[in-house]
Amino acid sequence: MPSIEEQITLLERGVVDCISHEELIKKLKKSEETGVPLRVKAGFDPTAPDLHLGHTVLLQKLKHFQDLGHDIYFLIGDFTGMIGDPTGKSETRKALTREDVAANAESYKEQVFKILDPHKTKVVFNSAWLSKLDSFDMIRLASELTVARMLEREDFKVRFREGNPISIHEFMYPLIQGYDSVALNADVELGGTDQLFNLLMGRDLQRSRGQEPQVVLTLPLLEGLDGVNKMSKSLGNYIGVSESANDIYGKVLSASDVLMFRYYELLSDLSSDEIELLKANMESGRQHPKEIKQQLARELTARYHSAEAAIQAENNFEKVFKKGGLPDDIPEKHIQSNEDIWLPQLLMDLKLVKSTSDGRRMIKQGAVSLDGDKISDLKTNVSPQGVVLIKVGKRRFCRVVFE
Repeated sequence: MPSIEEQITLLERGVVDCISHEELIKKLKKSEETGVPLRVKAGFDPTAPDLHLGHTVLLQKLKHFQDLGHDIYFLIGDFTGMIGDPTGKSETRKALTREDVAANAESYKEQVFKILDPHKTKVVFNSAWLSKLDSFDMIRLASELTVARMLEREDFKVRFREGNPISIHEFMYPLIQGYDSVALNADVELGGTDQLFNLLMGRDLQRSRGQEPQVVLTLPLLEGLDGVNKMSKSLGNYIGVSESANDIYGKVLSASDVLMFRYYELLSDLSSDEIELLKANMESGRQHPKEIKQQLARELTARYHSAEAAIQAENNFEKVFKKGGLPDDIPEKHIQSNEDIWLPQLLMDLKLVKSTSDGRRMIKQGAVSLDGDKISDLKTNVSPQGVVLIKVGKRRFCRVVFE
């Protein structure tokens, strides 16, 4: 087991807020002396089932705790998900149905276990204790927070000042999230920087109920591939956890040198010393930036696929981008049709684009080719005969066999 100092270095790497450093040291020492692991909690509202690397910053920090032998509580907010987290929202957010929450929660679980050890992770749902609170309990809970305190939150303050509606149930969200920490008797809670108010609420409620307050660690919002805006699917600057090995590898390799080390710090399993050595090697010229970036691309691709898939993705990248060849693992789809197929529709059916509008946009950008010929006509139809090789962008290929 690493020393307490080494553990602190790892656990606070990339962290924005630690409340408090001294309390974390005290808890780690107590855990080491007693042999009782810390109870480390992070809550996730299953509002969107598809995760990207921005979401995994928190998961990676949970893994650091897990690797040090502590108990991880991956809390799926099925109860709070039906309220809707108001954090950072300029208007009341539509609540999810029970069916939405259940479906998204299952998708979450499948993806997070690509990072966390499923045998050492306790998946809990906050409906297990929140659904048991009666109206008296809820009113008593609400009495622990004033409206003035709630309006200290920047998002609520702005909405109140601009006259935008704030529903009463939104005031309950931080209280309920804080109550989760009481129910789990959490030692540590992790969250994004936008969750600080809610995380501190957990400390307040634990203290009022005689529990030792949890340590709060906040993690930054990861920048996307543009290096400016936070990673977001709507901005197209993301790397999805469920993307193909070729896409993950290629996208990581497209990151800037500065962004590369930001990703190393927040996403890599390498130690801080190892990352600093890579920086020194690049600055001294002992290692080329591309070589260091390839190492990161292999690590992240292997995490979400396998080591073999990462090597294959690297070979494909070299073959396609350096030698102008084709990847070895082009997916093949068989289609039965007696009629011509509009190209944007075909691209969507093959899941090479998200929609026909997306397909039209890619054609306009000159990013679509059939059998090596770039397509520019949005009215192009594909004749259902023989075999057609389709390429979209730099990394998406499909060999279509018409039957």
